[in-house]
Amino acid sequence: MIKYNLKCENNHEFESWFSNSEEFDKLNKKKLLECIYCASKKIEKSIMSPSISNKSSKNINPLEVDQKLINERDKLMKLRNIIEKNFEFVGDKLSKKVREVYYDKNHNKAIYGTATPEEKEELADEGIDLISVPWVSKDN
Repeated sequence: MIKYNLKCENNHEFESWFSNSEEFDKLNKKKLLECIYCASKKIEKSIMSPSISNKSSKNINPLEVDQKLINERDKLMKLRNIIEKNFEFVGDKLSKKVREVYYDKNHNKAIYGTATPEEKEELADEGIDLISVPWVSKDN
C-alpha cells in the first residue's frame, strides 16, 4: 500500500491510499477519483515528503487523534442535519430526479440521494455536477 498526498484543481489537499502507483494512475485516468471537499475529478499527486521516524520522534497522543476525529465527525453530522432539513431525499432515484431539476428551470428544488459511479459519470458527461458528501451514521 502507498499513501499519496492529492490535490484537486481548486487546490484542496487530501490523502488517499492505493495498492500501488499504477492503481492511482488507472483510477485517475478513468475519473474515478474526486476531491473530498468539492468533488472535482481533476486530481493530481502533490509533493510528498517521506515519513521518517527515529528514536527522537514524538509519541502520538491517541487522545488528541480521537478528539480530532470527533471534531471532524461533528462537522460532518452538522452538514448531514442541514441537508436533511433543507433538501428532499429521493433515494436511489437521484439520477432521474436531478435531470428533472436540471433541465426544467421552473423545477427548482434541492434534492439529495444516492447514485452509482456509472450514473455520476453519465450526469457529468451531460454537464451536471454532483457533490459527494461523506455520510456519517447517526448511530456511530
